[in-house]
Amino acid sequence: MSHKLAANLSMMFKEHPSLSARYKAAKDAGFKYVECGFPYVETLESIKQARAAAGVEQILINAWPGDIQNGELGLAALPNKRQEFKDKLETSIDYAKALGCKRMHVMAGLKPVFTDEAMEEVYLDNLRYAADRLSKENIMALIEPINNRLTIPKYFLTDIHKAIEYIKKIDHPNLKLQFDFFHIQIMDGNLTGNLKKYLPYIGHIQIAQVPDRGEPTDGEIDFPYVFKLLKDVGYTGYIGLEYIPRVQSE
Repeated sequence: MSHKLAANLSMMFKEHPSLSARYKAAKDAGFKYVECGFPYVETLESIKQARAAAGVEQILINAWPGDIQNGELGLAALPNKRQEFKDKLETSIDYAKALGCKRMHVMAGLKPVFTDEAMEEVYLDNLRYAADRLSKENIMALIEPINNRLTIPKYFLTDIHKAIEYIKKIDHPNLKLQFDFFHIQIMDGNLTGNLKKYLPYIGHIQIAQVPDRGEPTDGEIDFPYVFKLLKDVGYTGYIGLEYIPRVQSE
């Protein structure tokens, strides 16, 4: 069994300025699968054509992030964005369907002004809605704990154990965990234990080296061990390469 590796086009192949051009670059480098954070930087039709022309499979996109330039990075946990979250989820669905994508990371958002209690309430409501709405389109809803030590200081969901608590509380078959070795190593460690314990809840995996978020070569994480571990536990899903190349992507 070989691992199914997906190039993350939001981080890799940035030698090519447009997202559309990165589809061909990934294909030329030998990838069959790709993912990207924010396909909304281009028109739906342009990236739909680029993906089709490259002949690669789109594994994952993020849901609409909000106004990134004004400090938003996800809407699901923002009390003042309830309706916008639902409205923009439809835009995200349109992109996913155009790309043939079956997984969507529903980003929680940042917490500069709201209390944790208020954000948790709306987050759970919106995740219930998203899990159900996306199930109707055969798209898996994913949540991902993101580290607040190096990457996104004010992100709402940072704890893998809290993420699992939310998934269990919502108890919807279409809500899964996005397990990113980079973020989990920084926040919690215990990669082997966490992977084995939470494997039934995992819908997607991503990797990058710690601490620089580079290729899975030298660094804190022993990736030869990780790749063997994934085979040993029977993980057959995709592995997103969400890393920042230290050299040319190719």
